[in-house]
Order: sequence, then C-alpha cells, then structure tokens
Amino acid sequence: MTTTRFAPSPTGRLHVGNIRTALHNWMLAKKGGAKEQGRFMLRIDDTDAERSKEEYVEAIRTDLAWLGISPDGEERQSARMALYEAAFEKLREAGRVYPAYETAQELEVKRKILLSRGLPPIYDRGALEMSEADRAAKEAEGIAPHWRFKLDHDEPITWEDGVRGSQKFDPAQLSDPVIRRADGSWLYMLPSAVDDIDMGVTDVLRGEDHVSNTAVQIQMFTALGAQPPSFAHEALLVGKEGKLSKRLGSLGCDAFREQGYEPEAIVALLARLGTSLPVEPIAEREKLLETFDLSTFGRAPAKFDDNELHRINAAIVHQMPFEKVRGFVPDDFTEAAWHAIRPNLEKASEVVEWWQIVTGPIEQPEFSEDDREYLGEAARQLDFDADDPWHALTGALKESTGRKGKALFLPLRQALTGMNHGPDMGELLPLIGEDEARERLTRAANG
Repeated sequence: MTTTRFAPSPTGRLHVGNIRTALHNWMLAKKGGAKEQGRFMLRIDDTDAERSKEEYVEAIRTDLAWLGISPDGEERQSARMALYEAAFEKLREAGRVYPAYETAQELEVKRKILLSRGLPPIYDRGALEMSEADRAAKEAEGIAPHWRFKLDHDEPITWEDGVRGSQKFDPAQLSDPVIRRADGSWLYMLPSAVDDIDMGVTDVLRGEDHVSNTAVQIQMFTALGAQPPSFAHEALLVGKEGKLSKRLGSLGCDAFREQGYEPEAIVALLARLGTSLPVEPIAEREKLLETFDLSTFGRAPAKFDDNELHRINAAIVHQMPFEKVRGFVPDDFTEAAWHAIRPNLEKASEVVEWWQIVTGPIEQPEFSEDDREYLGEAARQLDFDADDPWHALTGALKESTGRKGKALFLPLRQALTGMNHGPDMGELLPLIGEDEARERLTRAANG
C-alpha cells in the first residue's frame, strides 16, 4: 500500500507552497480508485518547542479540511521522542554519530577560509580528530557537544527520483549533518527518517530544495536497517514574474477564504501546476486523481498566477449547484435566482450583491427625454401573463417604437437593474416581479 505524508511545522500558517505539497501527497496516495487507495498521513513536526504553537496545529487541520484533504492518521513528533533517542543510541553504538564542539563562529570562519580558496564549504570532520582528553577538556569547560551523522564515503549515493530521474551524490562532497543540538533538541533530518520508517511511508514527495537532504537521509535509512522510501522532488513555486516571491509565503488558506476563492478552484489549479497537463476548472476530485502522474511533472519552476486562479474560480462557480450556496444566500433566494445570476459571478460571495438588484432598491441613471417616453411605453406594455414576459415586452416595443439593438435593450436594463450589463433579463425579470418591474419603469419614465 502506498503511504505518503505531509509534515508541516506548526510555526505559522500554511502557505500556497505547503498546500501544493500536501495536495500532491494526498493525490499520490489516493490515485488509482477506491480499491487501490493508499494512506495519506499528517505528521506535525513540532520538535521546535519554542516556535511551535497549538493555534497553528489547529489552523493546519482546519485548512486541510477546508480543502477537502483528509488525513488517514496523524502523528506528532513531540510525542515520539523515545523513538528518536533509541535511533540515536543505535547509530552511536554503530559509530555513525559523533560529538562536535565547534561554535557557530568557529564554523563560519572555517567556511569562509574554504570559500576564499575556491573550495566547497564542507565540514572538515575536525571533531573526529579529537582525543578523549580533548573532549573531556571541552566538557570541563562546560561546552556541551552537538552531534553529527557520519556519512559513509565509500560509495556514491544514488536513487531514481520520481520527477528528476537518476540522481547521484558523492558523499565526500557533503557535510556530515548536525542532527542534534547541544541542548539535546533535534534537527529535522533524523526524526524525519525515523518517522518515515515507523509510519511505513513508502513515497516521499517534496520540494526540490530537499534533494541534498534526501542523499543524506538515504544513508540514515540504511544505517537504521531500513529500506528507503521512493523519493520525488517537484519544482518549487514561483510568482508569475518568474522569481521566488515573498508574497507566495503569505498566500494561504486564510487569505484565499478572505478573498472569496473556492477550495475546488485552488485544488484544480495546484493539482496540475508544474505539470504538462492543462490547468482546467475541474471540481471533481476523481477526475483530477485519474490523471495524476509524476511523469507529467516538469523540472521548470511552477508559476503561480493570481489571474489564472481567478479564471479557474469563476469557471468553478459557473458549474456550482444551488446546494453549495444555499447556506449563505437570503431565505427568499431561489434556485431559479441562482441559475439566473450564476453566469455573472466571479466569486460565489458576489451573489448577495447581485440579489440586491432583484430586491432593490436600485439607483437608476439619468435618462434622455426620448428614453423616458420609451420607458413609460414599456411600463404600459409589460405583460406578466405572457409565457416569457421579457421577450414579449421587447417584441412589442420593437413593433411599436421601431427600436432595435442597444437602443431597444439598454434603457430597459438600466431602468430595471440600474446597470449596463448583468444576468439574462429573460431570467431576471420574473425574479423582480411584475409590480416592482412596473414601478421601476414608471419611476425611470418620470425622471
């Protein structure tokens, strides 16, 4: 069974890049139909006790629920410390972790020296050259060590990436990563690998900024006696200007909700963003899942464009059934009203403004004397006994006044709605009703 995971840190709200990662992992687990569906796990990476906040944990759950992404289970790293301790001891006994005592300033000096010589700033493993006496002296000074994972330099690290293809890293060109701070707290690398093993994660899909982390973690899996999962690294999101944008970091579900976007539109856009498949207003998850395939993912940065989201959202709203809006429209708002107004909406929340046109009051423009006379004629000719009052009215007025085109239709729309454009008047006029329509036409005729 395919098992994927989404592992956010609860140090802030989810942004659009996080949302895309969560969605793609959910889709990777759920593609293939009900019988073949795998598990999608939520892992809260809250080992950073100082920055992690419970309000963000709740926000993550709320945002995923709003998007219709339902985890099949949830784990919290703060409740799994015993597992990390056990893995750490296993690695220490095997000689795969070692204490290091350099300060941040000392490491920075080493880095600058290497760069000045035109060399890659790789950790020199100076801590491995320390004797027991050296370590004892550091301890006596009250200097607690941080801990590094010792990479095996004997063989290259290789894997077949689900997006990037064959990958190969020379471990000698990588720094032994710090896995534990001097205060005993954990960094990302080891707990993540331990959790993937314990949770049975089979597929890790994440951003391409984690590629070098994957090289290191593959050795961690092996050192812990586990088979590494399959890895895939997708291109990162950029803004429409083609650059990494700080603004993308502030675009989250709370912002999308405030701006009136539908979760189906966000899912439809992000599901295919960065793939060779066309971005279409597909509201049905099953259709998106049918076409989800890592082979369609490209290496070029995926461009997030607000205009594209706006277009997709409007198209999703135009497909939306009445049941979706019943909860926030006025009590007297009917399915016929939704059918009439829906084609003019870009966001479902705009329906309340459009309904105001039906219920009134409306503000009419100034009309010329000819138009006022014409509208008075319209008030007299209005016939709600006809099967189609609007076309009966315009047909009669065309016959009696000789008007056609814009001169025939625009003054009527302006008098009846106060606008130059809008919903189909054939559907809108019955919603306005005979008495109100006649009153608006008479008021416009009287100036």
